[in-house]
Amino acid sequence: MDLRIFTEPQQGATYDTLLTVAKATEELGFDAFFRSDHFLRMGTSDGLPGPTDAWITLAGLARETKRIRLGTLMTAGTFRLPGVLAIQVAQVDQMSGGRVELGLGAGWFEEEHKAYGIPFPKEKFARLEEQLAIVTGLWATETGSTFSYDGTYYQLTDSPALPKPAQNKVPVLIGGHGATRTPRLAARYADEFNIPFASVEDSERQFGRVRAAAEAAGRAAHDLVYSNALVVCVGKDDQEVKRRAERIGRDVEDLKANGLAGSPAEVVDKLGRYAAIGSGRVYLQVLDLDDLDHLELISSRVQSQL
Repeated sequence: MDLRIFTEPQQGATYDTLLTVAKATEELGFDAFFRSDHFLRMGTSDGLPGPTDAWITLAGLARETKRIRLGTLMTAGTFRLPGVLAIQVAQVDQMSGGRVELGLGAGWFEEEHKAYGIPFPKEKFARLEEQLAIVTGLWATETGSTFSYDGTYYQLTDSPALPKPAQNKVPVLIGGHGATRTPRLAARYADEFNIPFASVEDSERQFGRVRAAAEAAGRAAHDLVYSNALVVCVGKDDQEVKRRAERIGRDVEDLKANGLAGSPAEVVDKLGRYAAIGSGRVYLQVLDLDDLDHLELISSRVQSQL
């Protein structure tokens, strides 16, 4: 099972903080550094010093790291036009030497759209489907050919479909809890399906829906990677777990029930339960970005046992 570090910078983080965490991610042997794509803090955090843009951040990290994969959970489809997004991701992929992955979602947090003057359309899912068709279509167009698209929400005419990513195919992640449309979209466009903050039982049901949708679309179910995103809070003993939980404003028992929390042995055991239902990758939502000892503990006492 791959372990990836997943950050929420809208809660309060500078680029330098994210760079420090990304370098630790690489040095400690984790598979990837991912970040959310939000412009407004959530909950009781003050969000200081303010938001950072996901793809500008990843462009910087692309030049400062060597091995780890880099990506978003999830880029909000409401924030960027699909043609522009295809250019941005391709460029960052070139800057990283082919280490980028694109998680793309419909967008959901209305308050941040209001706060920064971003349109928040009603038909977000239908727009997402067109965005996926355009982004993947632009990348797949052979150099020297053009790409056109005539959709309900987006129209492209004779696009040169440039630049191209460094990778032959940038992995696309689609995720969510939707029972019908989300699996269908994943079956058509995704290389990886991710379910955020879900129990083992709910994950198993959703993975089953995606597998069935893939087979109905003519794909082998195992063509996709299946993954989870879960908050993490690990400690060498109960006191350390409690201290880390308090730092992020969470209850230990809630974290144990709905995330990956407790001793290294407890977390390894729970990861095994996710692995048993087919999860091959877990994004560890790290909320205290100043606690690098936490990452070291996970690396030495959890990751080493997988």
